[in-house]
Amino acid sequence: MNREVTLPLIVDDRGTLQVAAADVSKLLRTVGGRWLHLVEAGADDLDEGTVAALTIELAKLADRIDVACIAHSSGAVSG
Repeated sequence: MNREVTLPLIVDDRGTLQVAAADVSKLLRTVGGRWLHLVEAGADDLDEGTVAALTIELAKLADRIDVACIAHSSGAVSG
């Protein structure tokens, strides 16, 4: 199950980003971190392997958002 997710950047007519990417990527990393904390605390209803895999994927997605926004801010073309 290795599917790529395409994330459109939401910009206005002047090219200004309309979503605070830092907040979105922070949220993704925080969700994963909290899941890991629950597993470490012994939550019985969470599978450790699944949580680890999902946390890694959320971090990768956050990284891709960061890279896309850096590219956008620097005027680089991505695709």
